Amino acid sequence: MQPARWTQATVYADMWTDPDDDPRNNDGPVPDGELATLHDFLTNYRLTLRMKCEGLDAEQLARRSVPPSTMSLLGLVRHLAEVERDWRGWLGDPLPKLYGVRDGDFDGAVGEPAVIDAAYADLEREQAATDAALAAYPDLGERVGKDRFAIRELLVHRIEEYARHCGQADLLRECIDGRVGQ
Repeated sequence: MQPARWTQATVYADMWTDPDDDPRNNDGPVPDGELATLHDFLTNYRLTLRMKCEGLDAEQLARRSVPPSTMSLLGLVRHLAEVERDWRGWLGDPLPKLYGVRDGDFDGAVGEPAVIDAAYADLEREQAATDAALAAYPDLGERVGKDRFAIRELLVHRIEEYARHCGQADLLRECIDGRVGQ
């Protein structure tokens, strides 16, 4: 049985939540400068991922999309923790995989409270560590690591990664309980 489509928004039926309740919106001015703009976009996509996971139980968070895919919302949370860690490795030496083997982020995404709590803690820790590492490079054009990536490129790639996975999270969430929105 397909879940009925729904949203918490009361103002615009195609939104996830009402504009006044959206933590990504603010009434202040838009950020000044490229670095502040990039950080604002990254912050908003991080919040979007969290919003797409809110209000679901352990089984729902770990529910796989369609076979043979192992994708789930919990898998996306774990994957993005792994991605944050991986990007930090591009600044210097690669770091060991957070979840061991390739695809361990998705394969190990099981609906157990301890796994879910650990996934969110991993994500927060890896985000903070990557943010701190990149903060040491205020010049977006500075090139780092053996491949000489520009800091700008590392930031834009992180935004792209979150944006792509937030789109997947939209579809996963709609399949779980019918919730739709921006």
